[in-house]
Amino acid sequence: MARYQVILAYDGSGFSGSQRQARSRTVQGELEKALHKIGWSGKSVLMAGRTDTGVHAAGQAAAFDFDEWAHPAETLLQALNAELPADLAARSLRPVSAAFHPRFDALSRTYRYRLFCEPIRDPLREKFAWRVHPPVDGSALKQNAGIFLGTHDFAAFGSPTSEKGTTVRTVTKSEWRKKPDGEWQFEVRADAFLYRMVRRLVFVQVSLAQGKVPVDEVRHALEGRGKLPAGLAPAHGLTLVEVEYGSSGKILKKRRDESATEDVLSESR
Repeated sequence: MARYQVILAYDGSGFSGSQRQARSRTVQGELEKALHKIGWSGKSVLMAGRTDTGVHAAGQAAAFDFDEWAHPAETLLQALNAELPADLAARSLRPVSAAFHPRFDALSRTYRYRLFCEPIRDPLREKFAWRVHPPVDGSALKQNAGIFLGTHDFAAFGSPTSEKGTTVRTVTKSEWRKKPDGEWQFEVRADAFLYRMVRRLVFVQVSLAQGKVPVDEVRHALEGRGKLPAGLAPAHGLTLVEVEYGSSGKILKKRRDESATEDVLSESR
């Protein structure tokens, strides 16, 4: 019996999220179908976390046990991709420890959100980016992204992922960049994310950069004071970029225990 870690990329437009559902097409469901076609007899793959309908991924992680594959991992990767649908691909695959868990052993997650500012619809760009109008003040985006760095109670920016879960998270990267084509990209990395946290962060920052929300109100929200306008950035602008693990693919039991009651990648259910 061998356990494999697989890194998945997908266009979320055609999926009802990543987690298997009885009557809907999902990333997990399609992955398991493909595995069954090449001889896998397992009941369920392990996913690093959940993404919602319309959310994309370049680095979603999963793991599965395979007790009948007697060929190199590269051959397994090729066989798997031959059975996966066009909007889902296995980008890499490697054997890992039998104790590895893609959710509990993750050290951090990185998301990217894309938007552009135009008054007229652009159907091709809008499949993967949020069209925003009125335009944002780019200086305000860049200057204020750092507000979220560090350990804060993000209760104003998302919901806990379990009934007794904490809303405290540690953000280690929060920055905006402008691409040559005028697109703005927000990258954020944290130890874990609350339910819909990234989309909430983007919506609030766009409101700030449009002059609708004072920066002091955003700061107050991180301190548990004040009230921010309701709203979320659309799901289709969001991509899960990477789930980071330690060099051995395994971390201390303490971290595993801390994560056991939470869905640490539930940002976009």
